[in-house]
Amino acid sequence: MSKTFETGLAKNVANFETLISYVVGYGPAYNPSNAAIQLSSLQAKAETAKAAMATTNELLASYTTAVAARKVAFEPLSKLSTRIFNSLKATTATQANIDNAESNHRKLQGRRASAVLTEAEKESLTAEGKTANQISASQRSFDNQLETLDKQIKLLSTISAYNPNETELQLTSLRNLYNDLLQKNRQVINDEAALSSGRIARDKEIDGETSGMISLALTAKDYTKSLFGQSSQEFKQISGLSFSRPKI
Repeated sequence: MSKTFETGLAKNVANFETLISYVVGYGPAYNPSNAAIQLSSLQAKAETAKAAMATTNELLASYTTAVAARKVAFEPLSKLSTRIFNSLKATTATQANIDNAESNHRKLQGRRASAVLTEAEKESLTAEGKTANQISASQRSFDNQLETLDKQIKLLSTISAYNPNETELQLTSLRNLYNDLLQKNRQVINDEAALSSGRIARDKEIDGETSGMISLALTAKDYTKSLFGQSSQEFKQISGLSFSRPKI
């Protein structure tokens, strides 16, 4: 959702309140048969639209806070993974176990098992009838990091030689860390879903096809034009108020 879209909605709400102020000034003369654009209905719509905007802003604040908290929590994971792996290598663990742990460690570091092929190397492999495709190294999404960390912890729990004295490297600490990261990641997912639903509800209030604020504003302008005439001072008061449907 672009900032331009958000700004456009706020401008529409502000213009709608300005429209209502002029309608109030028209007094009893403003008396449409369409109940949806009567003064009381316009005022009620303004309140629900502002409430929907406020709710969305609150949800956005919660979401951005959760995103920031997740980012801070995950940032040390790469360096911690290096310490874990080096600690394991300093034990009597088998080479097979070390190799498996290294695979997990490499994913947490976002490194490839092999170097990226150059275009010339890819062409050479293709000419030999070999596959030149490589799996993307972008395995550092938060979900993937969590999955890899979980695999690493479970692997380490099977290696009796892995028994570090450093508290932060011990299995209990690693499990606690995993649970904390999992919760922070879930919080972002939940807040993102809530924000999306909030925006849908807000957009219906403001930009609904028939009962949305913008539709009512345009209808009220049409009624005012019919009531006072296109060249009237009353219509000129509101004719310049813009109610546009911003593109997402």
